[in-house]
Amino acid sequence: MTKVSVLVAVVDDEESVRRALGRLISSAGFGVETFCSGADFLDSIHQQRPDCVVLDIRMPHMDGFEVQRALTKANDLIPVVVITGDDSPESRTCAFKWGAKAYLRKPVDEAILLAAIRGACASTPA
Repeated sequence: MTKVSVLVAVVDDEESVRRALGRLISSAGFGVETFCSGADFLDSIHQQRPDCVVLDIRMPHMDGFEVQRALTKANDLIPVVVITGDDSPESRTCAFKWGAKAYLRKPVDEAILLAAIRGACASTPA
């Protein structure tokens, strides 16, 4: 089976945000899968590994930093674009410490998000 396009996973607990980001990313020609929790996303990567993940930080049960740490501990180099409505210098530092390729504040600018996804995907060896 040949991979047709880049697959982007969107992980956000807010349904309206997931839907909007899914439409935007899909309209830019990427494949998209959405997840309402970090645990659901981590469970899924064994079946289909995305090329990039757009990851919210503030989520119940498992926050974005925990997802980043789990990926790092599993030595999984999926590039991460962090999005957050709760921006702080500490969050920014933590996101980059755990390997984020970009850190964007909600509401995200569409062009900047798409550029961040492209850049994150380009930064990872095939």
